[in-house]
Amino acid sequence: MSSYDDTRRAWDEASSKHVREYDEHLEQARSAQLLPVEEELLRPLIEGAKVLHPQSGHGLDDHALIRLGARSVLGLDYSPTAVAAAQRRADDLAVPCRYEVAELPATGQPAQTADLVYTGKGALSWMADLDAWAAEMHRLLRPGGHLFVYEGHPLVALWAWDHDEARVREDRSYFAAHHVNDTFPARGATEHQRTLAQMVMTVLGAGFELLHLAEHPDPFWKPEDGDRAAAWDGRLPNAVSLLARRRG
Repeated sequence: MSSYDDTRRAWDEASSKHVREYDEHLEQARSAQLLPVEEELLRPLIEGAKVLHPQSGHGLDDHALIRLGARSVLGLDYSPTAVAAAQRRADDLAVPCRYEVAELPATGQPAQTADLVYTGKGALSWMADLDAWAAEMHRLLRPGGHLFVYEGHPLVALWAWDHDEARVREDRSYFAAHHVNDTFPARGATEHQRTLAQMVMTVLGAGFELLHLAEHPDPFWKPEDGDRAAAWDGRLPNAVSLLARRRG
Protein backbone atom coordinates (compact mmCIF):
# COMPACT_ATOMS: atom_id res chain seq x y z
CA MET A 1 0.00 0.00 0.00
CA SER A 2 1.35 3.43 -0.97
CA SER A 3 1.80 6.35 1.41
CA TYR A 4 -1.10 8.06 -0.38
CA ASP A 5 -3.33 5.06 0.30
CA ASP A 6 -2.22 5.06 3.93
CA THR A 7 -3.13 8.72 4.23
CA ARG A 8 -6.54 8.26 2.62
CA ARG A 9 -7.27 5.29 4.89
CA ALA A 10 -6.25 7.25 7.97
CA TRP A 11 -8.42 10.23 7.10
CA ASP A 12 -11.40 8.09 6.15
CA GLU A 13 -11.16 6.55 9.61
CA ALA A 14 -10.71 9.97 11.23
CA SER A 15 -13.66 11.42 9.31
CA SER A 16 -15.99 8.74 10.67
CA LYS A 17 -15.50 10.50 14.01
CA HIS A 18 -17.36 13.49 12.55
CA VAL A 19 -20.35 11.23 11.99
CA ARG A 20 -20.22 9.46 15.36
CA GLU A 21 -19.94 12.81 17.18
CA TYR A 22 -22.28 14.72 14.88
CA ASP A 23 -24.48 16.16 17.63
CA GLU A 24 -21.46 17.34 19.61
CA HIS A 25 -19.93 19.00 16.55
CA LEU A 26 -23.28 20.58 15.72
CA GLU A 27 -23.33 22.30 19.10
CA GLN A 28 -19.69 23.37 18.69
CA ALA A 29 -20.51 24.88 15.30
CA ARG A 30 -23.18 27.13 16.85
CA SER A 31 -20.49 29.07 18.72
CA ALA A 32 -17.29 28.17 16.86
CA GLN A 33 -14.59 30.83 16.91
CA LEU A 34 -11.20 31.15 15.31
CA LEU A 35 -8.10 31.60 17.41
CA PRO A 36 -7.43 35.21 18.50
CA VAL A 37 -4.45 35.57 16.15
CA GLU A 38 -6.59 34.35 13.25
CA GLU A 39 -9.39 36.79 14.03
CA GLU A 40 -6.95 39.68 14.37
CA LEU A 41 -5.42 39.03 10.95
CA LEU A 42 -8.62 38.15 9.09
CA ARG A 43 -11.09 40.68 10.49
CA PRO A 44 -9.91 43.52 8.18
CA LEU A 45 -10.17 41.24 5.11
CA ILE A 46 -13.16 39.01 5.54
CA GLU A 47 -16.27 41.21 5.46
CA GLY A 48 -18.32 40.02 2.48
CA ALA A 49 -15.52 37.74 1.25
CA LYS A 50 -16.00 34.52 -0.69
CA VAL A 51 -13.76 32.07 1.17
CA LEU A 52 -12.25 28.86 -0.13
CA HIS A 53 -11.21 26.33 2.51
CA PRO A 54 -9.12 23.49 1.02
CA GLN A 55 -8.81 20.41 3.24
CA SER A 56 -11.84 21.59 5.19
CA GLY A 57 -12.28 18.45 7.33
CA HIS A 58 -15.11 18.79 9.85
CA GLY A 59 -15.75 22.37 8.74
CA LEU A 60 -16.13 23.93 12.19
CA ASP A 61 -13.77 26.77 11.28
CA ASP A 62 -16.08 27.61 8.38
CA HIS A 63 -18.87 28.51 10.78
CA ALA A 64 -16.43 30.78 12.59
CA LEU A 65 -15.47 32.43 9.29
CA ILE A 66 -19.13 33.15 8.53
CA ARG A 67 -19.58 34.55 12.02
CA LEU A 68 -16.56 36.79 11.46
CA GLY A 69 -18.13 38.29 8.33
CA ALA A 70 -17.50 36.01 5.33
CA ARG A 71 -20.26 36.00 2.72
CA SER A 72 -19.80 32.30 1.92
CA VAL A 73 -17.37 29.41 2.36
CA LEU A 74 -16.61 26.62 -0.07
CA GLY A 75 -14.94 23.68 1.65
CA LEU A 76 -13.00 21.06 -0.30
CA ASP A 77 -11.89 17.70 1.07
CA TYR A 78 -11.06 14.33 -0.44
CA SER A 79 -13.03 12.45 2.22
CA PRO A 80 -16.67 11.96 1.14
CA THR A 81 -17.49 11.19 4.77
CA ALA A 82 -16.10 14.52 5.97
CA VAL A 83 -17.82 16.41 3.14
CA ALA A 84 -21.21 14.82 3.84
CA ALA A 85 -21.02 15.50 7.59
CA ALA A 86 -19.91 19.11 7.08
CA GLN A 87 -22.66 19.79 4.51
CA ARG A 88 -25.32 18.28 6.76
CA ARG A 89 -24.14 20.51 9.60
CA ALA A 90 -24.20 23.63 7.42
CA ASP A 91 -27.70 22.78 6.18
CA ASP A 92 -28.97 22.11 9.71
CA LEU A 93 -27.70 25.52 10.85
CA ALA A 94 -28.66 27.33 7.62
CA VAL A 95 -25.22 28.86 7.08
CA PRO A 96 -23.83 29.67 3.59
CA CYS A 97 -21.22 26.91 3.52
CA ARG A 98 -20.98 24.41 0.68
CA TYR A 99 -18.78 21.32 0.55
CA GLU A 100 -17.41 19.31 -2.36
CA VAL A 101 -15.15 16.29 -2.74
CA ALA A 102 -11.88 17.28 -4.42
CA GLU A 103 -8.49 15.68 -4.96
CA LEU A 104 -6.04 18.40 -4.01
CA PRO A 105 -3.99 20.16 -5.18
CA ALA A 106 -6.17 20.16 -8.32
CA THR A 107 -9.55 21.48 -7.21
CA GLY A 108 -11.60 21.67 -10.41
CA GLN A 109 -12.80 25.13 -9.38
CA PRO A 110 -12.93 28.14 -11.75
CA ALA A 111 -9.97 30.52 -11.64
CA GLN A 112 -10.01 33.81 -9.72
CA THR A 113 -13.26 33.16 -7.85
CA ALA A 114 -12.10 33.41 -4.21
CA ASP A 115 -11.33 36.50 -2.15
CA LEU A 116 -9.63 34.52 0.60
CA VAL A 117 -8.11 31.07 0.90
CA TYR A 118 -8.15 29.81 4.47
CA THR A 119 -6.19 26.69 5.32
CA GLY A 120 -4.40 25.18 8.22
CA LYS A 121 -4.55 23.36 11.53
CA GLY A 122 -2.85 20.24 10.27
CA ALA A 123 -3.51 20.40 6.52
CA LEU A 124 -0.32 21.23 4.65
CA SER A 125 1.71 18.30 5.95
CA TRP A 126 -0.56 16.00 3.92
CA MET A 127 0.20 17.74 0.63
CA ALA A 128 2.75 15.73 -1.36
CA ASP A 129 3.38 18.59 -3.82
CA LEU A 130 3.37 21.90 -1.99
CA ASP A 131 4.47 23.82 -5.10
CA ALA A 132 1.43 22.57 -7.01
CA TRP A 133 -0.82 23.40 -4.06
CA ALA A 134 0.49 26.98 -3.84
CA ALA A 135 0.13 27.46 -7.60
CA GLU A 136 -3.49 26.25 -7.43
CA MET A 137 -4.30 28.61 -4.56
CA HIS A 138 -2.82 31.46 -6.60
CA ARG A 139 -4.97 30.47 -9.59
CA LEU A 140 -8.15 30.41 -7.51
CA LEU A 141 -7.66 33.80 -5.87
CA ARG A 142 -8.69 37.06 -7.46
CA PRO A 143 -5.85 39.58 -7.96
CA GLY A 144 -5.30 41.16 -4.56
CA GLY A 145 -6.92 38.20 -2.80
CA HIS A 146 -5.35 36.73 0.31
CA LEU A 147 -3.91 33.37 1.34
CA PHE A 148 -4.06 32.67 5.07
CA VAL A 149 -2.32 29.74 6.74
CA TYR A 150 -2.38 28.75 10.40
CA GLU A 151 -0.44 25.53 10.80
CA GLY A 152 1.60 23.39 13.07
CA HIS A 153 5.15 24.71 13.09
CA PRO A 154 7.48 22.57 10.94
CA LEU A 155 9.48 21.84 14.10
CA VAL A 156 6.50 20.21 15.83
CA ALA A 157 7.27 16.85 14.23
CA LEU A 158 10.52 16.81 16.24
CA TRP A 159 9.05 17.39 19.71
CA ALA A 160 8.59 14.46 22.06
CA TRP A 161 5.43 14.53 24.16
CA ASP A 162 7.22 13.88 27.44
CA HIS A 163 5.65 15.61 30.42
CA ASP A 164 8.84 16.34 32.33
CA GLU A 165 11.31 17.47 29.67
CA ALA A 166 11.12 19.19 26.27
CA ARG A 167 13.33 17.23 23.90
CA VAL A 168 13.87 16.32 20.25
CA ARG A 169 12.89 12.81 19.22
CA GLU A 170 15.84 10.69 18.18
CA ASP A 171 13.93 9.28 15.20
CA ARG A 172 13.12 12.66 13.62
CA SER A 173 15.06 15.20 11.56
CA TYR A 174 14.03 18.75 10.68
CA PHE A 175 15.41 18.20 7.19
CA ALA A 176 13.74 14.86 6.51
CA ALA A 177 11.37 14.73 3.53
CA HIS A 178 8.67 12.94 5.49
CA HIS A 179 7.89 11.04 8.67
CA VAL A 180 5.29 8.57 9.89
CA ASN A 181 2.54 10.12 11.98
CA ASP A 182 2.05 8.16 15.20
CA THR A 183 -0.69 10.30 16.80
CA PHE A 184 -4.41 10.73 16.22
CA PRO A 185 -6.01 11.09 13.79
CA ALA A 186 -3.61 9.71 11.22
CA ARG A 187 -1.63 7.03 12.99
CA GLY A 188 0.62 5.22 10.54
CA ALA A 189 0.16 7.66 7.63
CA THR A 190 3.02 9.50 6.00
CA GLU A 191 3.30 13.25 6.60
CA HIS A 192 5.38 15.42 4.29
CA GLN A 193 7.86 17.57 6.16
CA ARG A 194 9.18 21.01 5.14
CA THR A 195 11.23 23.61 6.87
CA LEU A 196 9.75 27.01 7.59
CA ALA A 197 11.99 28.46 4.88
CA GLN A 198 10.65 25.97 2.34
CA MET A 199 7.06 26.84 3.23
CA VAL A 200 7.64 30.58 2.88
CA MET A 201 9.69 30.36 -0.31
CA THR A 202 7.05 28.12 -1.90
CA VAL A 203 4.37 30.74 -1.25
CA LEU A 204 6.58 33.54 -2.58
CA GLY A 205 7.54 31.49 -5.62
CA ALA A 206 3.86 30.97 -6.51
CA GLY A 207 3.38 34.72 -6.95
CA PHE A 208 2.35 35.91 -3.50
CA GLU A 209 3.52 38.90 -1.49
CA LEU A 210 4.21 38.07 2.15
CA LEU A 211 2.30 40.33 4.57
CA HIS A 212 2.66 38.48 7.87
CA LEU A 213 4.69 35.63 9.33
CA ALA A 214 4.76 34.72 13.03
CA GLU A 215 5.65 31.74 15.20
CA HIS A 216 3.55 30.79 18.22
CA PRO A 217 4.29 28.72 21.35
CA ASP A 218 0.84 27.14 21.77
CA PRO A 219 -0.21 24.11 19.69
CA PHE A 220 -3.56 24.26 17.90
CA TRP A 221 -4.40 20.68 18.95
CA LYS A 222 -3.96 18.76 22.18
CA PRO A 223 -5.08 15.26 23.19
CA GLU A 224 -8.56 15.04 24.64
CA ASP A 225 -7.24 13.42 27.82
CA GLY A 226 -5.80 16.77 28.89
CA ASP A 227 -2.17 15.63 29.13
CA ARG A 228 0.28 18.46 28.62
CA ALA A 229 3.70 18.00 27.04
CA ALA A 230 6.74 19.90 28.26
CA ALA A 231 7.22 21.10 24.66
CA TRP A 232 4.13 23.26 25.14
CA ASP A 233 5.50 25.27 28.07
CA GLY A 234 6.05 28.41 25.98
CA ARG A 235 9.73 27.97 25.10
CA LEU A 236 9.34 26.20 21.75
CA PRO A 237 7.43 27.06 18.55
CA ASN A 238 4.34 24.94 18.00
CA ALA A 239 2.39 26.90 15.39
CA VAL A 240 2.97 29.38 12.59
CA SER A 241 0.68 31.96 10.97
CA LEU A 242 1.18 33.31 7.46
CA LEU A 243 -0.77 35.88 5.46
CA ALA A 244 0.07 36.60 1.83
CA ARG A 245 -1.54 38.57 -1.00
CA ARG A 246 -1.86 37.51 -4.63
CA ARG A 247 0.10 39.92 -6.77
CA GLY A 248 -1.58 41.66 -9.67
